[in-house]
Amino acid sequence: MSSAPSRPPNSPALGHVVVVGAGIVGLATAWFLQEYGVEVTVVDREGIAAGASWGNAGWLSPGIVTPLAEPSVLRYGLKSFFDPAAALYIPPSIDPRLWRFLTRFAMHCTMKQWKRSMEAYVEVDRQALSAFDDLANGGVTSATIDAPLMVAFEHAQQANGLRHELNLIRQAGQHVDVDELSRAEAGTLMPQISDRIELVLKLNGQRYVDPGEYVNSLADSVVARGGTIRTGMCAHTIGRDSSGIRVALKGADPVRGDAVVVATGSWLNDLAPSLGVRMRVQSGRGYSFSVSTDQPVPAPIYVPAARVACTPYRGGMRVGGSMEFRSVDAPLDPNRVATIVKAVKPVLSGVDWESISDVWVGSRPVTADSRPLIGATKVSGVFVAGGHGMFGMTLGAVTGKLLAEQMITGNQPAALGAFGPLR
Repeated sequence: MSSAPSRPPNSPALGHVVVVGAGIVGLATAWFLQEYGVEVTVVDREGIAAGASWGNAGWLSPGIVTPLAEPSVLRYGLKSFFDPAAALYIPPSIDPRLWRFLTRFAMHCTMKQWKRSMEAYVEVDRQALSAFDDLANGGVTSATIDAPLMVAFEHAQQANGLRHELNLIRQAGQHVDVDELSRAEAGTLMPQISDRIELVLKLNGQRYVDPGEYVNSLADSVVARGGTIRTGMCAHTIGRDSSGIRVALKGADPVRGDAVVVATGSWLNDLAPSLGVRMRVQSGRGYSFSVSTDQPVPAPIYVPAARVACTPYRGGMRVGGSMEFRSVDAPLDPNRVATIVKAVKPVLSGVDWESISDVWVGSRPVTADSRPLIGATKVSGVFVAGGHGMFGMTLGAVTGKLLAEQMITGNQPAALGAFGPLR
């Protein structure tokens, strides 16, 4: 084990913890609990990294972890309302829960609310990468790769919005190291950037991973350190009995622990309301696929105009995008993939767009106020960790580290103060 703090005197007696959810957040929480000597059992309805932890872009990019709810998103959303070709798509629906979420989300799309939430993110952003270093030092073998994030603009003036946002991020207290590159300068670093790109903002100090490989490596480490992972187990109720906290599983015997962590991503609503968590998460579905490239991709690329993220992936490139407010279990819509290709194809070079494979759709759990839900619930000994939106990979390790600290010490870390799930 790596050098975690020892348990403080009079800390909660946690011998065994059940973690519901085998994505990056749940597994990281289990791993950091093991640092304190806690026995862990992880259960998941499908399998390891079966949800957004597999198909995401794999960015570890605390430099751009910012609240999703902000004025420009509201303007864009209204402009693209019901447009199936838009990056943000809200299909026609009479679902009252969706409309309640959208109404609350719109209420948070103010600069005052954005600044408040951005200030809340600063400390977890600061600790995000060091938590991955802790995992590496403790035996997680899958690499986190240092690389800048290359933000590409077809027209130089399009960068003004990001420049403004970066200034606001700095004002909130978070340092972001940025270089501005011309097309010629960027082209020497990134052969995939086409001649149509006029300007690139190079965000230094970021990283990326192969997300599926990384989460499976994390799971292997949890098991190697004595943990148990049970897949194909869907939790449907959580409650106390004489033996502790009981997690009832569909089609299997219940599992019990001294504490329980619910980290089920976009399925959080299935369990959280019974725990006193009033804020629901909404499924913000994203799409991704793999393509071959003529040359290796040196670093992640973001094209804000298309809202498309590209990442080096197994000798080629993973391309991802879209924010689609649909049911978490809705089927994949191939038209959304075609929309992503159409949007990004003109600004990337050396990509074989006929080689598309690994097409995926997954749901990212979005909260109305753009802040995750991390911490204790109304049920003693039961905690939740979710609602990270598009930043679950970046914040997965630090979430697990800080939540494990809270569970062991009984005290909420200051960095989690704005993320309490009972707000």
